[in-house]
Amino acid sequence: MPSLPNSGDEGGAPPPTPPPPGARRVVVAHRLPLRADPNPGAPHGFDFSLDPHALPLQLSHGVPRPVVFVGVLPSAVAEAVQASDELAADLLARFSCYLVFLPAKLHADFYDGFCKHYMWPHLHYLLPLAPSYGRGGGLPFNGDLYRAFLTVNTHFAERVFELLNPDEDLVFVHDYHLWAFPTFLRHKSPRARIGFFLHSPFPSSELFRAIPVREDLLRALLNADLVGFHTFDYARHFLSACSRVLGLSNRSRRGYIGIEYFGRTVVVKILSVGIDMGQLRAVLPLPETVAKANEIADKYRGRQLMLGVDDMDLFKGIGLKLLAMERLLESRADLRGQVVLVQINNPARSLGRDVDEVRAEVLAIRDRINARFGWAGYEPVVVIDGAMPMHDKVAFYTSADICIVNAVRDGLNRIPYFYTVCRQEGPVPTAPAGKPRQSAIIVSEFVGCSPSLSGAIRVNPWNVDDVADAMNTALRMSDGEKQLRQEKHYRYVSTHDVVYWAQSFDQDLQKACKDNSSMVILNFGLGMGFRVVALGPSFKKLSPELIDQAYRQTGNRLILLDYDGTVMPQGLINKAPSEEVIRTLNELCSDPMNTVFVVSGRGKDELAEWFAPCDEKLGISAEHGYFTRWSRDSPWESCKLVTHFNWKNIAGPVMKHYSDATDGSYIEVKETSLVWHYEEADPDFGSCQAKELQDHLQNVLANEPVFVKSGHQIVEVNPQGVGKGVAVRNLISTMGNRGSLPDFILCVGDDRSDEDMFEAMISPSPAFPETAQIFPCTVGNKPSLAKYYLDDPADVVKMLQGLTDSPTQQQPRPPVSFENSLDD
Repeated sequence: MPSLPNSGDEGGAPPPTPPPPGARRVVVAHRLPLRADPNPGAPHGFDFSLDPHALPLQLSHGVPRPVVFVGVLPSAVAEAVQASDELAADLLARFSCYLVFLPAKLHADFYDGFCKHYMWPHLHYLLPLAPSYGRGGGLPFNGDLYRAFLTVNTHFAERVFELLNPDEDLVFVHDYHLWAFPTFLRHKSPRARIGFFLHSPFPSSELFRAIPVREDLLRALLNADLVGFHTFDYARHFLSACSRVLGLSNRSRRGYIGIEYFGRTVVVKILSVGIDMGQLRAVLPLPETVAKANEIADKYRGRQLMLGVDDMDLFKGIGLKLLAMERLLESRADLRGQVVLVQINNPARSLGRDVDEVRAEVLAIRDRINARFGWAGYEPVVVIDGAMPMHDKVAFYTSADICIVNAVRDGLNRIPYFYTVCRQEGPVPTAPAGKPRQSAIIVSEFVGCSPSLSGAIRVNPWNVDDVADAMNTALRMSDGEKQLRQEKHYRYVSTHDVVYWAQSFDQDLQKACKDNSSMVILNFGLGMGFRVVALGPSFKKLSPELIDQAYRQTGNRLILLDYDGTVMPQGLINKAPSEEVIRTLNELCSDPMNTVFVVSGRGKDELAEWFAPCDEKLGISAEHGYFTRWSRDSPWESCKLVTHFNWKNIAGPVMKHYSDATDGSYIEVKETSLVWHYEEADPDFGSCQAKELQDHLQNVLANEPVFVKSGHQIVEVNPQGVGKGVAVRNLISTMGNRGSLPDFILCVGDDRSDEDMFEAMISPSPAFPETAQIFPCTVGNKPSLAKYYLDDPADVVKMLQGLTDSPTQQQPRPPVSFENSLDD
């Protein structure tokens, strides 16, 4: 079965092998990384070239070639250029850009409608609280726009499928515009090797659960092999949403986080995107950059320059930044004339009333501040609106004493990274030659770059006084302190650039996909509910034909059945067996060639009461095999391994403490064990408490003859030497001692405790006859020692009913007595 990749240390998997000849990296993003300059004389009216500022292009640096880009045309030319096969062939031949054709109306509904006015606000913690559009809300969910979103994602998947070699190519998918893409490509190419990176925040599960199609969106990401996030917070929110919405758990191993999803391990990666150091270093020494830096130095000579660079949108906190500047000048009259805030507003990525209102608010605050605190020759706040050449922007980064990022929510925000490199390597006119470089960064705690900038002054952007205090702190910071912070940030930024990110993502995607080619793949579901069930090469679904034939041809059968989650579903209020289960067990027991056992962790009295209506031949192994009876009329036998249960006096109060502190949990007291259940508790809190409880119990019971283990939403304390594996070995050994070693064994279970039974099937004692038919079977397709699986308890009961209808070819074996068998 697929598993989490290893980190390459001792005992782990080796690093990924070099890609085979012809293997490509297919980079899929909303827009192609192209720049288009109008030229009436050009074949299509534009001169196309690769855009060095396009993030998908930058993030392809460092990965093996060839690289193919898939997307739509840049917005500036999408409506002006007539899409054609000739244009597509030209872009593919010259730039390795594979064009996706979208009608204008469909693209508008997809991008401006669903992406920018529903998904983007929602991911940035903005709920559409009003039924009509307005600032501060975005659009409510609209089924037509969502269908347009799915249609566009389908078109992207179709285009990628046209060029994909699934056994060799790696597919890199960028950002929320293509959220549904993994589902549609997985449907077309089940073995495709897909990595998805979300450049936006992933909101807390409370916010994400408000999306009407939340299950579809989570399943879409889980159809990728690798899902990447900028920060642990975003990954944690994703894992929590998977737990709360889909009931999926995750596990960590050697630095990797994985989610088990229908036999596949979806790897979760955490690594923020860096900057293109090569591109920036090419701009820094340009004459235009140096000239602009000198111009800025002359203009603001004698004053400290604070810089903000933001896209014009709701979430960048530009207005709050200006209010903090106003508060600073109110409280520090001595700074008037000594400090200037230059705010560069990049063009908005999407138009709307919200953007217009933000711009109007920013300009109004600027005018008020300048009127209150400015004079001829001094403007405290300078707002530069619109696109700015890269070399001009770099000159401002180089010249600024302080950089301020005050966004109320942002996926990453690389502005502090650019600022740090420019301050270190750029032409700083005010810095004497050879003097160590200095910088100060004020960063919102709600942006993705904040965790990586340990030397920055972190602020709550909603607290204007807090931001004003941070500005004051940065202005008063000593040169030595600024130097140390600059050195610290530069070490990180210079070593975690786009090349580092691309190589790391590429390597981890290879590791996550290493088992794809060897898996047996089954397709299930339609539309956004589609998923693949991945099976290991030797792991397959237990077919009726296979087991029916073996059942008919054997004459001494042992059938071992777990209870909860195997013959009865989990989560029922009434835990007792259904009439259908009782009837099926009776039919199995009525065959003299069958020995049937229920092997459960439940208490013996409870099981005896529940199965009282069953045939007297039904055997029960209770409390993980501590108590066993071979038939209804035979006495209970114990393994007699433990002489006392005084440890319960230690474990009981500890469990009660955690039960009192964890709403929805409870304690189950058995004769030989104690079980703490938390299936009705909050999933995150319950899981956290379970880990704490397990550690606590292991410490206080270290000298007792017991072991502590965790199972499906339980923590259990059992006597040492007791387990389902031991119980099954004893049953088989007893049958062998009585001259009746089984030639057919069906063993079915669903959780960790049942893996002990499957292990007993692998290494039996005594050894089974060579002709014996052995069927270890788990419930649910998941990593297991079993060779077979069935989907759910309903499948198990149906399979057992099929056996009772099978005509047998063997003569019945003579009856064998098992009275007091464990004492022999």
